[in-house]
Amino acid sequence: MQTLILNVDRDDDFGRKAKVESPIIGIAKNTEAANKLGQADPEDSDLNAIFSAIAMYNKILKEKKDVEIATICGDINVGFKSDDILAKQLEAVIAQTDAQEVVLITDGAEDEYILPIVQSRIKVTSIRRVNVKQSRELEDTYYRILKLLDDDKVLKQFVLPTALVLIVWSFFALLNMAASGFGAILLTLGTYLLIRVFHWERTISTIWDEIKSGFLTGKLFIYTGLLAIMLLFASGFLASRDIDFSSQVSLVPVLSFVANMVWGIVVAGLLITFGRAVDVYVKDKKAPWKYWIAPFSLFAFGFVSSAIFGSLHTALINWPESFDINPFFTLSFIGYASTGIMVALVGAITYHYIKDIYVTENQEIEIEKQTANLVEES
Repeated sequence: MQTLILNVDRDDDFGRKAKVESPIIGIAKNTEAANKLGQADPEDSDLNAIFSAIAMYNKILKEKKDVEIATICGDINVGFKSDDILAKQLEAVIAQTDAQEVVLITDGAEDEYILPIVQSRIKVTSIRRVNVKQSRELEDTYYRILKLLDDDKVLKQFVLPTALVLIVWSFFALLNMAASGFGAILLTLGTYLLIRVFHWERTISTIWDEIKSGFLTGKLFIYTGLLAIMLLFASGFLASRDIDFSSQVSLVPVLSFVANMVWGIVVAGLLITFGRAVDVYVKDKKAPWKYWIAPFSLFAFGFVSSAIFGSLHTALINWPESFDINPFFTLSFIGYASTGIMVALVGAITYHYIKDIYVTENQEIEIEKQTANLVEES
């Protein structure tokens, strides 16, 4: 029965630091990888794990048993992406070695994440947790902190939020706005934690890369997006000046602000949609039909939101003495709401009609290409 000594590097230190491709299969390749990582970073904990795996391999080999050794590596973005890579590499190792059981080598810190991946694919007969011996005297604390600051994981998880807090705090401190600064710090930390919880790092990175490439290649979407952001700020400023504080109901100022912001949001959305549609047309040389419904949806949102928020604002002005339901039966409310619904209906019907035509045209073009290829081959 083939036994596999499996070492797991979940954050891909072997790939990032030693430039070793994974999976690493065989005693020779694992020894070479250990030497490369030792030269790149002698203090990395994965170095202890792989040498422990090599020692375990040699011990089982002396017992005249059929044994193989392998190291699989994930990704620096520890989580779904890293575990998906580990699962695929483990399947490749099992297929190549024909192993029936595995001895898992870990540092003990991430067993709860690694074990289910391994156990779902092969029988785990033993787990060896490698504990790195540390000096009791911490005379080299400063040196260790410097080494930690070189680790990308530590930088992203701890140093980045601390840096954001310090930047926001210092900015508001220079403006003598301590109270606003505290609120801005909470907003910054809350935004950062929200991004981490929902794993939006890659999406934000993609947006940032697109913005940079947009400036270099002259994409219209970048400039219409900037105009849309400026328009939203201007609309927000003007809406805040017209807020109605006459009512005792705290919801009334909010309704007043939102009602005054509606058409600013609509125009900003139209600018972004226009820029994006033009870029898609220039890039693909095809009409961007998927953006057809966006203007209809934005105008429908504008009409319906104006009707609802405006009438609700008027109805709640004298609350709690009275709730005036008459604004919901005015010609203005009915006209705006009906117009919004009709615009949305027209947009939905025409969108599905155009989509069917567009799909049919694409299918016909694809059939023509396949026919032409068959004729050429024959």
